[in-house]
This record gives sequence, structure tokens and C-alpha cells, in this order.
Amino acid sequence: MKILLISDTHLKTSGKSFPEVFVSELEKADLIVHAGDFIEESVYEELCEYAPVKAVYGNVDTKGLQERLPSKELFTVSGITIGITHGHLGNGKNTPERALRSFVGVDPDIIIFGHSHIPYHEIVGGVVLYNPGSVTAKRFQKRYSYGWLTINESYKIETHYF
Repeated sequence: MKILLISDTHLKTSGKSFPEVFVSELEKADLIVHAGDFIEESVYEELCEYAPVKAVYGNVDTKGLQERLPSKELFTVSGITIGITHGHLGNGKNTPERALRSFVGVDPDIIIFGHSHIPYHEIVGGVVLYNPGSVTAKRFQKRYSYGWLTINESYKIETHYF
């Protein structure tokens, strides 16, 4: 199974769209995980046209998205438990810490988060913390980024840049 990991797309309906180089990646996904900050519901709907979507809302999402999506999500795929949160809520001195603390007592294998727009991949206390960065709003990063979670008998996460 190939799971596309994205966050912080920050797209509005005002003519902005996913970069063409990234659209070909969307077409390869069995599942899309979005860790919040779509901004508009139309972006969520567009992603649903490519593959099933697991998602949470972020701090700049519309009220409609905040009512439609949870602040955190927990699900299992092929025996791997995955938590998703945007990373703006909760206690912690930084985004990875807030993401980790969002799932205290649940023990997911992987936590996907966003908010900072900074790619991040660390193991903390046996939990993989992963931020794919952003495919459309890189802010102070040199390149746009996203991730792939591939699950076979085991799993691996890779960050891709463009």
C-alpha cells in the first residue's frame, strides 16, 4: 500500500492549484493523509477524487472544515496504527512535542503532523514523528516536500522534494 503524506497545502479557490509535478504523485496514492491547513473545502474534495482521504483540520481551515474534520484522527492500516494531528493544539514547546502529546496513552506507531511547514522525521519513545512539509507553501524551506508511507510486510517513510 502506498500512502501519500501531505500537510499545509494552503490552497484557496482563487486559481491556485497543486503543482503539475505533484499531481502525478496524487494519481499513485492508495490513500492520502492530510495533516491540516487545506484552507478551503474544495481542496479536500479535490483530493478525494484521487484516493480515499484521512485528514484533520488545521489552524487556518474554514469553519466548514473544522466542523467536518476532527482535530486528531487515529486509524490502523495493515497492522500499523497511525495518528494524524495538525500540531497547533495542546501543550508542548514545539510542534513535534505537541503532536506527540496529542496521542498520550494511545501508542500509535506513527504520528503524522504539519503546522510548521518543516519536514521532520524522528523516532521518539518508539513512535515515528513525521511532518511532510508542504507541496505549495514551503515558507523558509529551500524546496517543496511531501512524503510516502509504503506498507508491505514492514513500512518505510520517505520524504520527497521538488
